[in-house]
Amino acid sequence: MERTVLERFPAGGPRGSWPAEELATQKTAEGTPATVVMDLDSDSFLVVKAGA
Repeated sequence: MERTVLERFPAGGPRGSWPAEELATQKTAEGTPATVVMDLDSDSFLVVKAGA
């Protein structure tokens, strides 16, 4: 399944920091439904277009 990746964040961010979730919320508020998924191969959180 191919998805449109809007942004990529390393999984080892500072404790208490959720930049991927914050960006997904911002994009959704702007009218682009987005969600966060984990890419285990690259150990990254990906913000992707929801439903894509």
